Amino acid sequence: MCNLENIGYSDWFKSRVDDEKIAAHSVARIVSVHKDSYILTKGSEEIFAELSGNLLYCTESASELPTTGDWVYADFYDDDTHAIIYGVFPRKTLLKRKKAGKLVDFQLIAANIDVAFIIQSLNDNFNLRRLERYLVMVNESGIEPVILLSKCDLIPDEKVNEIKKKVLGIAPKINVMEFSNFNQENIDSIISLLKCKASYCLLGSSGVGKTTLLNSIIGNEKFETQQVSKIQSKGRHTTTSRQLVRLTNGAMIIDTPGMRELGSMSIDDGLNETFSEILELSQICKFANCSHTNEKGCAILAAIKAGDMSEQRYQNYLKMKKESEFNQMSYLEKRNKDKNFGKLIKSTMKDKKLLRPK
Repeated sequence: MCNLENIGYSDWFKSRVDDEKIAAHSVARIVSVHKDSYILTKGSEEIFAELSGNLLYCTESASELPTTGDWVYADFYDDDTHAIIYGVFPRKTLLKRKKAGKLVDFQLIAANIDVAFIIQSLNDNFNLRRLERYLVMVNESGIEPVILLSKCDLIPDEKVNEIKKKVLGIAPKINVMEFSNFNQENIDSIISLLKCKASYCLLGSSGVGKTTLLNSIIGNEKFETQQVSKIQSKGRHTTTSRQLVRLTNGAMIIDTPGMRELGSMSIDDGLNETFSEILELSQICKFANCSHTNEKGCAILAAIKAGDMSEQRYQNYLKMKKESEFNQMSYLEKRNKDKNFGKLIKSTMKDKKLLRPK
């Protein structure tokens, strides 16, 4: 029997329905996205779906189209074997990043996620600066982060504790846990974090063990995994799309493809929350217009000199802030060009109709 509440349809979404659309259509949730087609569910079976022509051609940006985890308005046909999507609900949270490469636009990762498990492996791939980027992305989205350190069976306990100390140094208020897919250490502890009707996602680079962790949680090898390259110690892409999986305890979880690029766009809130100590120090600098580069009385430079703050952490903050500002400016310019081009097309079509012989 269909039960939307069991897949996360809470009062938050019910209070934000479009009265006209809810009267005309059913409600469903996106399970996965495959180019121009979708898989959705009303709480039981998974159903193939496509966008209505109006939704497809009237959206100004791809970010307005459905992504995994979205709630949508849809009509169902042929005994619920096919559906047409007519609209997207407001999103409680939205996980996104800049598209890889030179293209200045957003790539949607998942919507309406409650908790993001950020996974870093404890071997040579561990990178504190990359972890900061993931934290900024998750914090910007308003999602609760949990940091999971995989492959703890590969290094001594002393080294594990040393790395955990470094992680807690940049994220003191966040739950940090080491685990192993090989010997199942702390897998039960991770499972205990998964609450019924809540939505989770797995984030991390290729090869850190996201899909293997999902298989460990499920209890069988439902999803394909690959060996990590022994030469480069880098993972190979196994997960190529995002899929919402409902677990036996009622929680929902999304595995995501590994991300080699974590470009940032419009991340002021995420930066301020992830690097909160930098923001606090900037407010007690001697000069209100302090640039934090060479001024006397700069609280940030003083903290770095005293060893209270890592210079690498501060440089990563500056790099992300500058990158975000540049990408956001480029994105706004691109949107304005797209809108102006759209107006030109409409104007041209209108003029053609006026000039057409009657």
